[in-house]
Amino acid sequence: MAELDRLLAEHATWLAVERGVAANTLAAYRRDLAAYSAFLRHRGTVDVTHLTEADVDAYVEHLKSARNDDGNPRWSAASVARAVVAVRSFHRFCLTEGHVGADPAEDVVAPRVPQGIPKALTEPEVEALLGAVTGDGPAALRDRAILETLYAAGLRISELVGLDLGAVDLEEGFLRAFGKGAKERIVPVGHTATAAIEAWLPARATILARARRGGSDPDALFVNSRGGRLTRQGCWKIVSAYGMRAGLGGQLSPHVLRHSCATHMVDRGADLRVVQELLGHASVSTTQIYTKVTQSRLRAVYEAAHPRAKFKLPVPSGGRGA
Repeated sequence: MAELDRLLAEHATWLAVERGVAANTLAAYRRDLAAYSAFLRHRGTVDVTHLTEADVDAYVEHLKSARNDDGNPRWSAASVARAVVAVRSFHRFCLTEGHVGADPAEDVVAPRVPQGIPKALTEPEVEALLGAVTGDGPAALRDRAILETLYAAGLRISELVGLDLGAVDLEEGFLRAFGKGAKERIVPVGHTATAAIEAWLPARATILARARRGGSDPDALFVNSRGGRLTRQGCWKIVSAYGMRAGLGGQLSPHVLRHSCATHMVDRGADLRVVQELLGHASVSTTQIYTKVTQSRLRAVYEAAHPRAKFKLPVPSGGRGA
């Protein structure tokens, strides 16, 4: 195995074992670093000890200048920034482990990513979505519990499908979620979501009792009709289907419910530090984007409601002496 390949493999192991990154994040790092490796091979610079800042800068410029068949940028600023994060992580690992004497990516700057405002449902839209689940069959009970929990706890989709039954304390109204980097946090659930989960549990037990042992997951809180743990794709389809049923369009995602939870809490006066803890953000600066959502809504309501919000003074027709 070439030295570069060996170090990339060691870096992947380090990310998984030492850093505890999620499987999807690890896969993204591997894809980005595989592209970086291919770029270096094409340039004939595969010796990690001889790489310079110019080599890394050249790769970043290569990503930024790449175009598709229509002449549009092949990679968004966010994709390039993510690739830079992966490359910097790899070179920092090589330096820390003593494989190289300097980090060529230390001063490389990623492109600035425009900070968008998260899309969020209005409170009536959330009510319509939750009201779209009808009936008391096993699927309806499960789906209602899923939607209520996503909105109540602001969970990521991976955190929701990863929930085990033992991670939920219905008596106290809390659950234990494992977020990015396998970081654990305790999240309040709320009475409505708690009641929805309690209603789902008997149906869950019936499904597991009928399921084949080999294909079932008795630890999972949310299971499919065969007793297996519900997948990210399965959860996405559930949310999208009820979004369509509620008249919200077929592109509704679980992450929109997470955004809606945070936005509505900030709208109602929740402290940013509390919302940060709820969402599992590493930095409060990530949570601060929800204040922009609130400000934009405030301006929209103000301009719609205040009689002089858009009032313009008439221009004098007679000049200074009028």
